[in-house]
Amino acid sequence: MTAALLAMIGLPAASGVLLLLAGRRIGRASAAVSLTAAAITLAAAVVAAVTAPAVVIPFISSGGAALAVDGLSAVLLPTVAAVALLVLVFSAAEGLRPEGRFHGLMLLFMAAVLLTVTATSLPALLAAWEVMGATSYALIGFRWQQARTIPAGLTAFAVTRAADLGIYAAAGAAVASGTGWRLDELAAADGPWLHVIAAGMLIAGLGKAAQLPFSFWLSRAMEGPGPVSALLHSAAMVAMGGYLLLRLEPVLLASGWAGPVAAWIGAGTAVVLGIIALGQSDLKQLLAASTAAQLGFVVLAAGLGATAGGAAQLIAHAATKALLFLIAGAWLTAAGSKQFAALRGIGRRWTLAGTAFLVGALSLAGLPPLSLWLAKDAILATALHTNAALYAAGLMGAALAAAYSAKMIAVVWAKPSTREQAEIEQRLWDTEQRGTRRIPAATSVPLIVLALAAAVLGVLAIPGFSAPFRRLLHAQAEAESTVGELVASAGIALVVAVLVLRRGTPHIAAAKDWFGLEQIAARVLVRPMFGVADALARLDGRLDSALTGSARLLDRTAATSLAHLDGRLDAAITGSARLLDRTAATTHVLDHGVGRMLKSLSRGTAALGRLARRVQTGAVADYYAGAAVVTVCAFILLIVVR
Repeated sequence: MTAALLAMIGLPAASGVLLLLAGRRIGRASAAVSLTAAAITLAAAVVAAVTAPAVVIPFISSGGAALAVDGLSAVLLPTVAAVALLVLVFSAAEGLRPEGRFHGLMLLFMAAVLLTVTATSLPALLAAWEVMGATSYALIGFRWQQARTIPAGLTAFAVTRAADLGIYAAAGAAVASGTGWRLDELAAADGPWLHVIAAGMLIAGLGKAAQLPFSFWLSRAMEGPGPVSALLHSAAMVAMGGYLLLRLEPVLLASGWAGPVAAWIGAGTAVVLGIIALGQSDLKQLLAASTAAQLGFVVLAAGLGATAGGAAQLIAHAATKALLFLIAGAWLTAAGSKQFAALRGIGRRWTLAGTAFLVGALSLAGLPPLSLWLAKDAILATALHTNAALYAAGLMGAALAAAYSAKMIAVVWAKPSTREQAEIEQRLWDTEQRGTRRIPAATSVPLIVLALAAAVLGVLAIPGFSAPFRRLLHAQAEAESTVGELVASAGIALVVAVLVLRRGTPHIAAAKDWFGLEQIAARVLVRPMFGVADALARLDGRLDSALTGSARLLDRTAATSLAHLDGRLDAAITGSARLLDRTAATTHVLDHGVGRMLKSLSRGTAALGRLARRVQTGAVADYYAGAAVVTVCAFILLIVVR
């Protein structure tokens, strides 16, 4: 049903925006709105998983934002929605404030993750990826008044955003190659474009999943509240990095090199981050390192083409790690510390939380019959059939998981004496924040549900019983674990766990600081990048100065030439104007003289006329007299002339 698909994304998005806009005005009602929206979203996710709808939202002429539910998304949608609902229930019981902002951001983040899972085209994926990154930054830095949270959020945001550029590079290559926007078409890209797409998507997936060399951002992200860590670092955000690589497994395999690279990075992360987890003295830091290590198995699965094993690992890890992070946050709230020294025996102080934590830790250790034992072995079975060295690295990562899980169990289920317990509470509690000394009873429901899920979800990977799950994912050809392999991995995990419980773990000083991964990244990647940026900035400045100087010279030259030409033109025009002025003056004089002459002639003619009129008397005698005068004058003139 298309309506279920749209409601599953639209409802939490709209509810989240409304809660953010309402802010503090909505108060405690925000939790009710959030839980209602999350519950309806879970129901819509289940319907969408069953009906497998698809929809295309028009975006650009060459393609739209395509959403669809297939086998892989069908198993993850209910997982994400269920974990989000349980985390929100826990958060409502704890009463994180301001509630409107917290629940609004969580719902908006939830919508972005669900959009990521259902995206089948690059426009939809990019939109989801951007919103997920922005809201994760806001959630990690939720307690922005504390000095450490904003830098922590910025580190997580900057590292993941740098890796996210790989998706943009892949999108550009897809357009340039004419492949199209659909994710299932990317593997058909030609020649070099395919390698650009594979590299871009691999970098983006590794960055989001906190794999080497990007793992250190996850350590900084632990400054966020416990419920934020429980959602972001279990079923969402980091899980989406692994999901992206599973989704684009055909691209990794088609490139010829990206699959093996992903597999080795995943196996290496499982080992290196497993060692880092062993060296931690902070519970949330151990859980953070173990998150990257466990997702290393998902990346290993993507590189090997073990989609079913990778999906089972994602689901089992989501329940297990959400449970552990919630309890770690609850203990921090109650005791005011997350340091192992302060948490000795805390599982006995709050028994329900301690028991649920024990179930989660045993699952994380890979002990039978719990979920991560079976899920992990489904991946190792494919590794054994592909590359013995990868299988050995995977086994080492599994053994380390048993070690760091046993370390947690040994601490929280220790049995200090009454005097020791009193001393712990007096000296070591309230060192990070003021503890409440209680865990709300309402938090019990999500903890119990998650503990059950962490125990039983491994059924998806049981050999002989996983056929429906494999058919759904079109992964029938994947290798299955044999009984011997299952027994071997369980035996290794059990032996390692017992040794740690009895003898403890070795002190690894460098591991506590995550082997300086952040400093190494700063030296190897960040500083050179900024150095190149500074060099380019200086070059740009020099070019700008040179171009500006040339422009000024040209401007001065042009100004001088134009001024000279302007002077000549001005002189010519002025001379012409003066000549015209003189001509006009002369013309004026002539006009004046001619006018005066014509006036004089006119006056003379008038006088002659008056004189002529005088002789016109009408008397004949006057006429004869006049004729006589004229005759005499004519005679005299004749004599003179002759």
